[in-house]
Amino acid sequence: MDISLMNIQRQHEVHAKEYEEAALGVLRSGGYIGGAEVAAFEEEFAAYEGAKYGISCGNGTDALVLALRALGIGKGDEVITVSWTFFATAESIAAVGATPVFVDVCADTYCMDPALAEAAITPRTKAILPVHFYGQSCDMDALRRICKKHGLYLVADCAQSTGTTYRGERRNTLGDVSCFSFFPTKNLGCDGDGGMVLTDDEAVARACRSLKVHGSGKDGLWTLKREYAQKNMPFPENMPDGESKYYNYLIGYNSRLDAIQAAILRKKLTHLDEFIQGRRKNAALYNAALQGTEYTTPAEAKDSEHSYYIYALKHPGAQAVMEKLKQKGVSCGTYYPVPLHLQGAFAQLGYREGDLPVTEELSKTTFAIPVFPELYDEERSYIIQVLKEALHG
Repeated sequence: MDISLMNIQRQHEVHAKEYEEAALGVLRSGGYIGGAEVAAFEEEFAAYEGAKYGISCGNGTDALVLALRALGIGKGDEVITVSWTFFATAESIAAVGATPVFVDVCADTYCMDPALAEAAITPRTKAILPVHFYGQSCDMDALRRICKKHGLYLVADCAQSTGTTYRGERRNTLGDVSCFSFFPTKNLGCDGDGGMVLTDDEAVARACRSLKVHGSGKDGLWTLKREYAQKNMPFPENMPDGESKYYNYLIGYNSRLDAIQAAILRKKLTHLDEFIQGRRKNAALYNAALQGTEYTTPAEAKDSEHSYYIYALKHPGAQAVMEKLKQKGVSCGTYYPVPLHLQGAFAQLGYREGDLPVTEELSKTTFAIPVFPELYDEERSYIIQVLKEALHG
């Protein structure tokens, strides 16, 4: 048997007609950039996640960069985040000129430890950027209290948690700004790349809308005027005033969600709850089958309904177990083998092995197994069988 860790072909096949007709409709329309499909998806996804404004963009990394830029975060600022995440989380902080400050995660949920985040605050801290890791929500109530107390922005990295609920609602996974990825393997994945910024703040939304198209248009002018006012500076009298793409007011980016991707995502969004329930079903069956074994199964925080983008087991002999799984045709892998505080790109920050013990242990002892909703019953049973066999040599 050969079982993929992620099987996006199978997900496509289940609703292939819907997706292909949606894509074909865009191809025949000739409207490939922006337009009705993109606008509709922004509105529908924002409504699904409980936000006022949705700003689509090229990918999840761009979503983080746009959000940080829209909040005015840049050179000289610090943003507290976790090391136990994909590189893009901290890369985005560095990309706007700020410095990532890494803190450890909770040993049970693998999400940011709020107490450690508060302890890391300095006069240069401007935001806290937690990651809803593997599809589990962070302790957002605690993080919101900390941010309010210290006057900080809360930027949520939701790249792995589309559809996750916190205290029974999706909107409570939102910070001041939340950033999503539609990479093909995600809970809600397109057939290419895509991302989204969600916020309830009109000023942030307008800044993001301008920044994603080279800082142009009426939103760019509005944002520039706002920046001058915030700095108590007089606005230049000779400023060109135009609303087209040829009037540029900010140094921005070229980061747009294609209309074809938006059309496909609109169809997939109608099935997202079904996808998540499939993941949760597989996770529950794994949990039951592996109870009492040497494996540590994922914890589910009491206030979070895990969406299981990743189902990760923990075992001191993870590397040996993974080798046995691969030999039997079961794809698996570690997310992530090198924590960000130990990556070469951040060597100048001076972190050393031992600084974040929980994160470092997780990088050596956890591994993901297939949990995608289209997993066949016989495949799941085979995975469980191989996992148990791996414990006995």
